[in-house]
Amino acid sequence: MTKQIRFLTQAAIIAALYAVLTHMQNLLVPGSTTWMIQMRMSEALCVLAFFTPAAIPGLTLGCLVFNITYAAALPLDFVIGSAATLATAEIMWLTRNVTVKGYPLLGMLMPALSNAIFVGWELSVYIGGGFWINALYVALGEAAVLLSLGSVLYYAVKKRHLDAALLRL
Repeated sequence: MTKQIRFLTQAAIIAALYAVLTHMQNLLVPGSTTWMIQMRMSEALCVLAFFTPAAIPGLTLGCLVFNITYAAALPLDFVIGSAATLATAEIMWLTRNVTVKGYPLLGMLMPALSNAIFVGWELSVYIGGGFWINALYVALGEAAVLLSLGSVLYYAVKKRHLDAALLRL
């Protein structure tokens, strides 16, 4: 398999997983993936950006697909939400080797920071409430998902040595 095909395949699988998992969560727990207090469990997939650069377009496309196909998503979210995911995934890839005792703490906190800024601003525009409170709620939800489910996924990939397989691009 060529490097380009492997890259595109990984990106497509990540995008599909992100979009489907977010829709499934939203069906099971309506509103938990949108608005001010949100905890998208699919955000744990951001951890894949530590292991493959294909996660950068994969996560971005997955976020865009969910936002476009979710009936209640607002048009600004197509651009802002996707840009936040793009920035997050890129920073996570760039900081993948910055660890504290083997744990990429800085990278794990990037989704909370990036989404707090981008999505916090967007929510302030759409629903009001002030930027800082929106940013705080978004950051708390992101941090909770990444530091719990994201950590489990990170260690599962490392323990099963899947990181080596993902990097063979």
